[in-house]
Amino acid sequence: MLTESTLQSAVSAIRDPEIGRSLGDLKMVRSVAVSGTTANVGIELPTPAYPQRERITAAVEQAAKSQGATAVTVDYTWVVKGKGTGGAIGLNVKNVIAVGSGKGGVGKSTVAAALALGLKHFGAKVGLMDADVYGPSIPHLVGATGTPVIKQIPLDDGRVMERIVPIDADGMPTISMGYMVKTDQAVIWRGPMLHKALSQFLQQTDWGTLDYLIIDMPPGTGDVALTLSQMVGLAGAVVVCTPQQVALLDAVKAVSMFKTVKIPILGMVENMTGEIFGRGGAKAKAAELGLPFLGEVPANALIREQGDAGKMAALFSKDNPSRAALLNVCERVAMEVARSLLETPSLPTLEIL
Repeated sequence: MLTESTLQSAVSAIRDPEIGRSLGDLKMVRSVAVSGTTANVGIELPTPAYPQRERITAAVEQAAKSQGATAVTVDYTWVVKGKGTGGAIGLNVKNVIAVGSGKGGVGKSTVAAALALGLKHFGAKVGLMDADVYGPSIPHLVGATGTPVIKQIPLDDGRVMERIVPIDADGMPTISMGYMVKTDQAVIWRGPMLHKALSQFLQQTDWGTLDYLIIDMPPGTGDVALTLSQMVGLAGAVVVCTPQQVALLDAVKAVSMFKTVKIPILGMVENMTGEIFGRGGAKAKAAELGLPFLGEVPANALIREQGDAGKMAALFSKDNPSRAALLNVCERVAMEVARSLLETPSLPTLEIL
């Protein structure tokens, strides 16, 4: 007999197709309601970028009908899961994600910008921080200009707190050294100045409340990862590489760097997949290293053209042939973040070895 109790039990026993645990264990069953033989089930997803949610719909319909339902509706809501580990430095962000590479020229910044814009496309609140101080390219890729201003906030004790107002890129807050220097001006800094700039970008920027903060790392294995790991607990790192062997060798070094500073690795993305560089190298290397493979981004001229024009958000329009591949990467990254939290509720404390 169909009752709210039997419906709750049947739906709660369904295994989530992404995480592999029951919806009840994952606390994804938000509500159940029964009216005669009509059943309504509310499911709460851990991210708006949950892929192929129709799989859950089909499983819920089957479970409800097994209890006597003749009509079933499934409503979805989402709440991004996260530890919010930036609270110690005043950062109100659920998940901080670093995007890195072992070498330059593999399209790391393009992937970082696409990831931020894609998660925003799904409906998440996203910020984009350019930590590539010596070669900032995020402003150009997202088509944003301007100079950040300092906002003064009076405190109860009479002091004044200064906050950097990020540059808005079509509703997404961004910060970059590219907003603060001329396009032809080189940044010539030693390590301590770099550390200070990154600290200001993280803890003195008025990011607001975010589901995800994407950080475009500088290429290679420098000390930026050390600075980040000391300041905030990252949800994880995405390693970008191209399919050819020389890029994969450097990607392995990036993986080693993130592991050394105790930053979880969400997986690898293969960029510029196609005839020129080949296909499958990153997928094979990820399998060899025991890491998730987060998808391929094709070597499509339109991606370069839209990046050069500062219109990367247009890559998510329905007529873009690369849209599906880019959204797949965003979905896989978001699910790896959710999976790491749901499978291991207590993330390790980051430390420097």
